[in-house]
Amino acid sequence: MDAVRRAAMDPLLDAEPVEVVVVLDACADRSAAIAIQRKAQIVSLNTRCVGAARALGASFALDNGARWVAFTDADSIVPLNWLSVQLDLYADATCGQVAIEDWSEYPSGVRERYLMDYSMDTRHIHGANLGISAAAYRAAGGIPALKLGEDAAFVSSLLERKADIRFAGAPRVSTSARWESTIEGGFAAMLRGLREKCIAEAPVEPLAA
Repeated sequence: MDAVRRAAMDPLLDAEPVEVVVVLDACADRSAAIAIQRKAQIVSLNTRCVGAARALGASFALDNGARWVAFTDADSIVPLNWLSVQLDLYADATCGQVAIEDWSEYPSGVRERYLMDYSMDTRHIHGANLGISAAAYRAAGGIPALKLGEDAAFVSSLLERKADIRFAGAPRVSTSARWESTIEGGFAAMLRGLREKCIAEAPVEPLAA
């Protein structure tokens, strides 16, 4: 959240007001207290559904006059120029990339394979790094209340309406390398699959005679 606050105060925004909205979905930890301490707006729900959570946050922001809505995740860190670069692209929406900084919990080969696969795709879609204009968001009907793939479904709806979408290498958001998740599919599941594949393919040391 501190990174988002810093991005909100980026000098390149020319003092344009930015409101930070934290969506708490079935949270029972100190998230609310931390958000209040950071002077963020809080909206809550109890669905355990990422699509519904993003939609609620977007609706709150738009109802309060936002012209642009930028999404990220609690386990991600945005750069200082996150918002200013999105706006400078002058598009209906921006789909940015993510980067993993800490690979310490993974066996050898996972990072290399991930980077190779990631570089082959030029149209990355991550809910942790997504920006959208108010007009385009409303025209697309908002983010669908899906537990998985809400970001891709939303971008697909934008493409159907021929929205101007920039799939940009910057700004890049640092995200978690966690591979454990209660939901099948998604980014964590992809990392888990790479981990398991590299473990299975690792050479076995021969036993000493």
